[in-house]
Amino acid sequence: MADRRITIVGAGLAGALLATLLARRGWSVDVYEKRGDPRLKGYEGGRSINLALAERGRHALQLAGADEAVMAHAVMMRGRMVHFADGRTDLQRYGRDDSEVIWSVHRGELNITLLDIAGQAGARIHFHRGLERVDFDTDTATFLDPRDGSEHPVDFSALVGADGAGSTLRRQMAACTELGERTDFLGHSYKELEIPPAEDGAFRIEPNALHIWPRGRYMCIALPNDERTFTVTLFLPNESERPGDPSFETVRDGATARELFERDFADALALIPDLEQDFERNPAGLLATLYLDRWHLQGRAVLVGDAAHAMVPFHGQGMNCAFEDCVALADHLEHADDCGRAFAAFQAERLPDSRAIQAMALENYLEMRDRVDDDDFLLQRTLERTLAERHPDRFVPRYWMVTFSRIPYGVAFERGQVQRELLVELTRGHASLDTLDWDVVDEAVRERLSPLPADNVL
Repeated sequence: MADRRITIVGAGLAGALLATLLARRGWSVDVYEKRGDPRLKGYEGGRSINLALAERGRHALQLAGADEAVMAHAVMMRGRMVHFADGRTDLQRYGRDDSEVIWSVHRGELNITLLDIAGQAGARIHFHRGLERVDFDTDTATFLDPRDGSEHPVDFSALVGADGAGSTLRRQMAACTELGERTDFLGHSYKELEIPPAEDGAFRIEPNALHIWPRGRYMCIALPNDERTFTVTLFLPNESERPGDPSFETVRDGATARELFERDFADALALIPDLEQDFERNPAGLLATLYLDRWHLQGRAVLVGDAAHAMVPFHGQGMNCAFEDCVALADHLEHADDCGRAFAAFQAERLPDSRAIQAMALENYLEMRDRVDDDDFLLQRTLERTLAERHPDRFVPRYWMVTFSRIPYGVAFERGQVQRELLVELTRGHASLDTLDWDVVDEAVRERLSPLPADNVL
């Protein structure tokens, strides 16, 4: 490509990573960010769920030369530690052993690390520059300094919107062409709380797990941080569906939050000494899925990550998917003749996969809050692991495909639907695996699932 200049809007996780990938390939990269430099002013917390780093994300970090620096602050999570209402706990592993785990990373620490690496790669990052408007006729983007209101026009060759679910660039593109935008709100929101370290500086609960308190229509989760804290996230409906059900309509302040925890999360309450203050200080976050039919405006602009396909956080793949976007876009820009072809090819590759992971993220919310403590679900999980051992080339658990491989999300979604139907059918009427007819089980797997190509795993 003759013109190797790119302007990225947003210096968050996707923007910083994409800047590094392109700068390392010799592109001239400018990144504009409306916030101040978090390396100087600190990262603003209370607004984002801890992030789960998986294979797709780590692969992108490795390509950017950032994996070692990021993993120095990551905490391993072997599986879900389910906290039952009666006080029992049960660790449900994600994979077969400690080679198949996910990693908890703090958004602020990760962003700072990626900004450092982007700068070292040669990207120019301009802080206090929020996108105000774009003139696509003159290829001029105007940025606003929120400190004094001054405007700063910038000529661009091509724009990349990495400015999140509320993307300003997306709005500017939509004024020029129909993007097919629609947003589905979940009807639930979240609040962040914190479990501090114990008096001796250790973790208060098992550090190598994602903790879940499932309670049907609502739940709590807790992810570990490397400073021995846990980021706790309370998910509640915005409005009560039945009289007496908790919601953000009824749990309005620290006092009512304490009442909820005393009743439904008693073992967690003792771990959160600043429950009332955290609840009242931290804002409620909305949960929604953003769908677009079009991600680009010819060769002038393209959207990545949440700006193109924001999703609910319940599969832990939002960041991993965005990082995979960055790798795909960098590859298409490197090999296409012009930005128009690169952007179109990028959308054709990634849009179907984004729809698949958006659907799986919504499904996973129901599983996490409703099913992880259900006997039928636990039996299906046991059969799933057994079939993965008996038919490793055919029965690959959907969670494994999504989390521990780079199999396209669309493939994982389609095969996962077939496998889920099998698990339900095969366990119907059974209380344990002991009563299954394994000849029938094996034949059903061979009949319904074709072998997965070996080269499709990574």
